[in-house]
Amino acid sequence: MFIPPTTDSSVHRITCHCICFLLLCLWTTICLTSWKFMESGQSKKQFQPPIPRRDTRKQTQTNSSSVISALDMGISDEEWERLQKALDWPGPDQLITQLDLSTSPVHSTFSIVGLKKSYKVGENISIIITARDHNKNLKTYGGDFFKAKLFNSKLKSSVYGEVVDHRNGTYSVTLLLPWEGQAQVLVRLEHSSEVVQILKKYRHSSFPRSQYNGHFEGSGPNKTRITEVLQCNLKWGGEGSWRKGNCCCEYKDIKTGTVWQCERPKKLSCDKLVHHSMGGLENPLSPVEKQIFTNKLTNVAVTGDTQVINVLPNTAINGTTERCRSGLTTPVPAGFYLKDVWKSFVCNTQQFNSTQMGNCLKDKIVYLLGDSTTRQWFEYSERNVPGLKRMDLHTPRTGGPLMAVELKNNIIIHWRPHGVPLRFSKMFITDLHYIGNDIDEIAGGSHAVVVFTIFAHLVFHPITFYVHEVAKIRQSVVALLSRAPQTTVVIKSGNTAGRKDIFQSDWYAMQLNTVMQEMFRDIDGVIYLDVWQMTSCHYLHENIHPGPIIIANEINMLLSYVCPA
Repeated sequence: MFIPPTTDSSVHRITCHCICFLLLCLWTTICLTSWKFMESGQSKKQFQPPIPRRDTRKQTQTNSSSVISALDMGISDEEWERLQKALDWPGPDQLITQLDLSTSPVHSTFSIVGLKKSYKVGENISIIITARDHNKNLKTYGGDFFKAKLFNSKLKSSVYGEVVDHRNGTYSVTLLLPWEGQAQVLVRLEHSSEVVQILKKYRHSSFPRSQYNGHFEGSGPNKTRITEVLQCNLKWGGEGSWRKGNCCCEYKDIKTGTVWQCERPKKLSCDKLVHHSMGGLENPLSPVEKQIFTNKLTNVAVTGDTQVINVLPNTAINGTTERCRSGLTTPVPAGFYLKDVWKSFVCNTQQFNSTQMGNCLKDKIVYLLGDSTTRQWFEYSERNVPGLKRMDLHTPRTGGPLMAVELKNNIIIHWRPHGVPLRFSKMFITDLHYIGNDIDEIAGGSHAVVVFTIFAHLVFHPITFYVHEVAKIRQSVVALLSRAPQTTVVIKSGNTAGRKDIFQSDWYAMQLNTVMQEMFRDIDGVIYLDVWQMTSCHYLHENIHPGPIIIANEINMLLSYVCPA
């Protein structure tokens, strides 16, 4: 079609008309928004996530060619500053490259302040931890990652103690004595402050510690089947946090904005990506860093007052009678184990047998979203809810998605893994959904229980990306509770893991827990189910997949919120 050339005056007129039309649209939108707000008549202002605002002065360096701003993460500059304060962790003010200057678990000690012959149930004891290096010199700065607990192996009882860093090489712990009988103190150095310094470095780095595989499949000449398996990874930052020579097929999620990229296939097109699977792990540590990060110095018990503490009878501690509901804070300790039963100080945790589980879940649809730790909740329910049967969805048994139903009481339980990055076995890429997108598809209501967790698979990537993912989930949760405020929404925290290395450190998981707690602190109607203490103080060896007795106690906590006493 021929388009006649325009004169300068006609261009001016068209431009003026366009500007006027845009101003009219903007004014109309403002009026309609104001009218809707006044019509709602709500006396309580609903929480709105902070609005991101670009400020190039406040950016986080991730590599030489890319910076991440608060706007990129989907949060405000003010919120990012608050998160950074919450994540603050002390350490050496210079790079330590000598092993003998790092904290030694052998030479560090702990002592019980004013140790007495006996105590009474409900009293506290105070612990002082003194950190020393391999030359037996006192450390002059903090940042060591210690863990502490009180336990009785015969009673199968334990309680968590929070370690307070005084930033001068000394640490203190207050431990509750919640049961009658005997108890002992255990203190472990999980990571020296010098190792934490290394963990910080690679948490901000774009080095791809975890690799992933993309399986491309399609037809070639003469209808022959072609399969190409290529490396994939997250794109994060201006130039991308991962690039290969033959780069790249990019897959951007429209809602979250997350970009996944794979090496370009030689024979197939980018739209032939069918499956996803985990790849190898790449260790970024230099020889000096490996020496400081040696397994011999990781997660080692510290010498100290290990004698038996005698606890005499007193008024029994049985947890709390507070009704389980949203808005409750998690104290320290959050509870304790007694004969393998978790006694919560957060709210009244009930013990549900199989029949009671079925009664509690009657007419409920439960959506379990996240990783294999929520799949453990699915599998526990499958084994213990009478009549609950798994449907054959023709999906991998451990990869999912999974669904179980019980027709008599109208119970439906779904489980689905979150989107990439995800270290799972081979599965369809179309079955990997971002949690926020899944929540957007849930109508909600009094019959709906939504549980999500997103921790273990994100420790391999920059914390700025984790903030971005949580911000998107938060938007979806706020929208869900706005349209269906009676929906039960539960965040399952991350738990401790068996590995204590550059890949799966508990320090990483603990920091992600902090981000999640801070970003959902002001959201009404959300339950934060903190299982960190439950997994940190139990006698079972720490495992990314906690043992059955821990899972049973976690499920009792969950159901106590779904069906509070």
